[in-house]
Amino acid sequence: MTRSSIAFAFAALTTTAIAGENFLVYFGTNTNPKNGSKGVYVSRFNTATGELTEPQLAAEAGSPGFLAIHPSKKYLYTIGDITTADGKKGGGISAFSIDKSAGKLTLINQASGVGAGPCHVNVDKTGQMAALANYGSGSVASFAIKPDGSVSEAVSFFQHEGSSIDPNRQKGPHAHSVNFSPDNRFAFACDLGLDKVLIYKVEPATGKMTPNDPPFAKTPAGGGPRHLAFHPSGKFVFVNNEMAMTETVFAYDAEKGALTEIETVSTLPEADRGKTGFSTAETLVHPNGRVVYVSNRTHDTIAVFACDPATGKLTLLQNVPAEGQVPRNICLDPTGKWLIAAHQNSATAALFKVDQDSGKLTFSGTKVNVPGSICVRFLALD
Repeated sequence: MTRSSIAFAFAALTTTAIAGENFLVYFGTNTNPKNGSKGVYVSRFNTATGELTEPQLAAEAGSPGFLAIHPSKKYLYTIGDITTADGKKGGGISAFSIDKSAGKLTLINQASGVGAGPCHVNVDKTGQMAALANYGSGSVASFAIKPDGSVSEAVSFFQHEGSSIDPNRQKGPHAHSVNFSPDNRFAFACDLGLDKVLIYKVEPATGKMTPNDPPFAKTPAGGGPRHLAFHPSGKFVFVNNEMAMTETVFAYDAEKGALTEIETVSTLPEADRGKTGFSTAETLVHPNGRVVYVSNRTHDTIAVFACDPATGKLTLLQNVPAEGQVPRNICLDPTGKWLIAAHQNSATAALFKVDQDSGKLTFSGTKVNVPGSICVRFLALD
C-alpha cells in the first residue's frame, strides 16, 4: 500500500504507509465552550504498529457523544443537538456519509429523538434501522434507514414508566442505551432509573420496535443499569450497573429474548468496595469470549475480568489505570489486540495493548488529544 493511498486529505494529518490493518478511528464528544470541542474527530490507526495519529475534526456537530457505523461502512450516525428540516432545535439523530479516503463526514439529514436528552445510538445488523435512548425523558425511539443512508422520522417511540429505590437518581426512567441482539430479533434498552433492561422485538424492514414478552429483565435494586454487551456465543449478556459499581451477568434465551440473572460482581478492587463517588460507564467483551472489560469513572480505571465461556461467570483480574480522568466509552479494535479509552474530563484518549493470553491491559504510552472525549469507533480501511 502506497503512502498516497492512505494519506489524509487534511494537510495537518499524515501517516506512513505500513503493513497491517489500517483503520479510521472516530471519536464522539461533548461539545461546549469550555472544552473547545466542535464535533466528531477522526484519527488513523494501524494494528501492526499501534500507530495512532492525532485526531482532526471530521465534522462539526452539537455534542455527538455516541456514534454508530453502518454495516456498509458508508454512513455514521450520532446522537446530540440537531436542527430539523423545519428549523426546530432539540435532541435527536444525525446521519453522515463517510469519506474513507479523507476521514471527513458530510451531514445527510437529522431527525428528532422525540424525547429529551439522547445519549446512545445503535444500528441493526442489516443496516435498515437505528435506535436511540433518551436519558432525560427515559424513552427510546427507532428510525428506518433509507438506501442513501438518511434516517426517517421516528417510526417507533416508547416512554418508559416507573421508578426505583434511589430518591436522587431513580425518581423516574432514564434510558441509557439500546443494543441489538446477535440474531437481530430484539433490542435491549438499559434504564438506569428503573433498574430494568427493557426488551423490544424489532422489524428491520420497517424500522419498528414493539414490546417483547417478557417486556423486561430486572437488575439489582439501586444499581442503575447503563450499558450492555453480548457474549460472542450469544448465550450471555453483561450489564454494568453505573451506581453500584457492579456487573450483572445474564443467561440469554435467544428464542424468547429473555434474560435470567446468573451473578452480580463488583468492578472495583476489594480495598475500594463500599466507597462512594464512583460510577461505571461501559461494558465490552473481547471477541475471544474469555475477557470482559468495564470502565470505572472517577475511579479512573478499567476493570478486566476473566470470563468462563461455559458459564458466563466473571473473575476480576485487573484494575488498570485508565491514564485519564473519567473514562467513558472503551472500544477494542476488531483484531482484539488494542483498546482505546476515551477520557471525558482530561480531553484525551489512551491506547492499551491487550495481552492475547490473559486479556490484561498495558498502557502503550500513546495518548492523543480529544476535547470532550466520550465515544470511540473503529472503521476498517483494508
